[in-house]
Amino acid sequence: MDLDISARPHTPTLKPLHGMPPAHTRAMPFNSTSILSGAGDGSATLQCRKQQILFTQGDAANAVFYIVNGWVKLTVVSRQGKEAVVAMLEGGDFFGEACLAGQRVCSATATSLDASTIVRIDRATMSRVLQHEPAFTELFMSHLVNRNVRIQEDLIDQLFNPAEKRLARTLLLLAHFGREDSPEAVIPKISQETLAEMIGTTRSRVSFFLNRFKKLGFIEYADGLRVHRSLLNVVLAS
Repeated sequence: MDLDISARPHTPTLKPLHGMPPAHTRAMPFNSTSILSGAGDGSATLQCRKQQILFTQGDAANAVFYIVNGWVKLTVVSRQGKEAVVAMLEGGDFFGEACLAGQRVCSATATSLDASTIVRIDRATMSRVLQHEPAFTELFMSHLVNRNVRIQEDLIDQLFNPAEKRLARTLLLLAHFGREDSPEAVIPKISQETLAEMIGTTRSRVSFFLNRFKKLGFIEYADGLRVHRSLLNVVLAS
């Protein structure tokens, strides 16, 4: 298999805000072509179209996925039919790794939000590569630690912050605020419904807050949703 992740992005680092730990940082980039060259039939590079489902909640969990480029949304649906977005993933992220810990059924549905390049590595192949390729193992372990930190950050945000502040934080993270190699903080196309699911509120509330942010000059719509540094005022507000 041929996988090039030399252009791995970095996650923004936000200062601790009202009990929120700083966002994690990602591992240094490297080229994995040689590392996974022996994966053989155990891996495949997928060219995904917009809104393509990679796996569905309840499917057999038998592979790990790596996003070379593009965006992927993970959603869960309750028994009552309520859907929630549990993660928005981008180039440089892994998902589906729970299968390595014995999970046999997918706990979420993974959907590509745009045209994406994604590598699928079956469970046995992933286990073998982790055992024999230290560089790849280091990257993957960094991913696991960073994912755990982000989950804690998101939980604190949900427990202690109102919807307006949760939306502001989400926009800043999606725009890679503070990332040195991203001078223009522009969010990829994402619906208000998805934002509402991400922060646990209604679409009408998201629309209300976005309009307020726009009037205050915190955001603007120009070739996408552009986020200005001044949006931090909302997150910093007591």
